[in-house]
Amino acid sequence: MADNVYVVGHKSPDTDSVAAAISYANLKNQQGMPEIYVPAAAGTINNETKFVLEHFGVPVPETITDAKGKKIILVDHNEVGQAVDNIKEADLLEVVDHHKIGDIQTGSPIFFHNEPVGSTATIISAMYDQYKVPITKEMAGVMMSAILSDTVLFKSPTCTDKDKAQVEKLAKIVGEDYQQYGIAMLTAKSDISSKTARDIVKGDYKHFDFAGTKAGIGQIEVMDLSVLAPRKKEILEDMEKVRKEEGLSFVLIMLTDVMKEASDLLFVGSPADKFEKAFEGKMENNSIYKKGVLSRKKQVIPPLEAAFK
Repeated sequence: MADNVYVVGHKSPDTDSVAAAISYANLKNQQGMPEIYVPAAAGTINNETKFVLEHFGVPVPETITDAKGKKIILVDHNEVGQAVDNIKEADLLEVVDHHKIGDIQTGSPIFFHNEPVGSTATIISAMYDQYKVPITKEMAGVMMSAILSDTVLFKSPTCTDKDKAQVEKLAKIVGEDYQQYGIAMLTAKSDISSKTARDIVKGDYKHFDFAGTKAGIGQIEVMDLSVLAPRKKEILEDMEKVRKEEGLSFVLIMLTDVMKEASDLLFVGSPADKFEKAFEGKMENNSIYKKGVLSRKKQVIPPLEAAFK
């Protein structure tokens, strides 16, 4: 009986974490490995990811919440705080990621592939070519979607030429105009009509530690910030609830306008002076508006780290 190896992304899964799990598990299975590689999600998938999977007819991966005793491959993250519970008690086999190197530790050497590109799916798409594994339309679709999502249709400063080249390749397999498709995908992501304030705050949310100051930082991307304006008060109230529930110093949520390429940075907690220092502005009504800021990884985390040094 072959062992199951679970390929899983971070908590509060986004499209890249889910697509990376699906496409990497498929790649491993296509290589004829003795184990069975099972794609998984470390939580409920969001509206954008549902749109992607339905569009390409790909099943929703199973959800796992506890890694204890399981064989695990991590994709799209490498930090304990973002990983499925009890990751330290799992048999961690591999990591494939595009973020900074975190605090994951192993007792023996593992395969660890990390590149400074816009999406984990970019790395995996190139691996299919490296290992000469054909890419089906379904796999091309989910990987193309993940790259477009994580790079915000190539607008994010995290986007590289490699991301663009992989999308061009994958779009030919899919047979769709990736720009038109990308806008439809982000429009699905922007629909907040059925979302509670908690859904908005925790939809794409991660924990960080800035020199001992613990924080939660999330992001929601919309086509127009005006849809979020009437709900700003309840979002801030829920951010404060989350901060207290999780024992954090502060919570920061990026309300990102994809079309205007800007973010309204909402902040609750302390120290507010570090927040203002990081983003070179004066906070008004718990927020600082920053033009050109789209990326949590590249434009929010680094200035915060610098402010807390």
